[in-house]
Amino acid sequence: MAAKKIITVIGATGAQGGGLARAILADRDGPFGARVVARDPNSDKAKALAALGAEVMAGDVDDPASIQRAFQGAHGAYCVTFFWAHLSPEKEQAQAKAMAEAARTAGLRHVIWSTLEDTRLKVPLTDNRMPSLGGKYKVPHFDSKGGSDHFFAGLPATWLLTSFYWENLIYFGMGPKRGPDGKLAFGLPMGDQRLSAMAVEDIGRCAYGIFKRESEYVGKRVGIAGEHLTGAEMAAALGRALGEDVLYQAIPPEVYRSLGFPGAEDLGNMFQYFRDFSTDVCAARSLEISRSLNPKLQTFEAWLTENKSKIPLQ
Repeated sequence: MAAKKIITVIGATGAQGGGLARAILADRDGPFGARVVARDPNSDKAKALAALGAEVMAGDVDDPASIQRAFQGAHGAYCVTFFWAHLSPEKEQAQAKAMAEAARTAGLRHVIWSTLEDTRLKVPLTDNRMPSLGGKYKVPHFDSKGGSDHFFAGLPATWLLTSFYWENLIYFGMGPKRGPDGKLAFGLPMGDQRLSAMAVEDIGRCAYGIFKRESEYVGKRVGIAGEHLTGAEMAAALGRALGEDVLYQAIPPEVYRSLGFPGAEDLGNMFQYFRDFSTDVCAARSLEISRSLNPKLQTFEAWLTENKSKIPLQ
């Protein structure tokens, strides 16, 4: 039996990387093995992956030497950054650069870089349609990723354009809220435009599909999504899943930016970008390609069937 080609997975104890690691490990007859990088190899999540057959290595994206070690001897790597852990675009860019340099040094055959649009290409800093943040960005957690794409130039890379996570309804407080009248309302700053979104587990499964079809996707930019839905369609699906009416409220982005929680301005700008450029954002994320990479791709309805009980209805 031929030795498996090793894919080093950054963020394997997190959302995207965890989905990829589990997809690799579930395909026992497949060509790849998973090497997962964890700040704490003794964490419960790292141990769970080890129990499934993963090689676990200590590493930290803020420690370039540890990433160099994790990439040595591997065939490929999945590179992802963690903006919401620190809210620093500059730190995110340094992490991306370190991973690209490590991939180059290790001579990897295929690198997937998890990225997003640099919104400044459509909304320059001089454009007052939305406020500039930190003097350098419109949507910091997008711009820092899109602004790091060039680090991976010259590598056998795939630039993976991801989507809004439906899990944000569970963990980011974006789910329906119960009003004083006892009724549920679901608010998004999207007007009547469509939002590209997906289950986070499916990002990892799509990435695995790209690794399996390496020659087809090296050098390519690939966008993925589970569905493109309006806020009203999402509210209707939530209502069916929860067994009660959910009203859609189109929140103005300027109101969302003023809510005061960490990252509110960033997310308000993100939704405004999604709203104002919905056609382009959706077109960049093909549902057909996503499904071909991941035949198990979930619809919002299917995701809700499995996850509705986890959504806090505050």
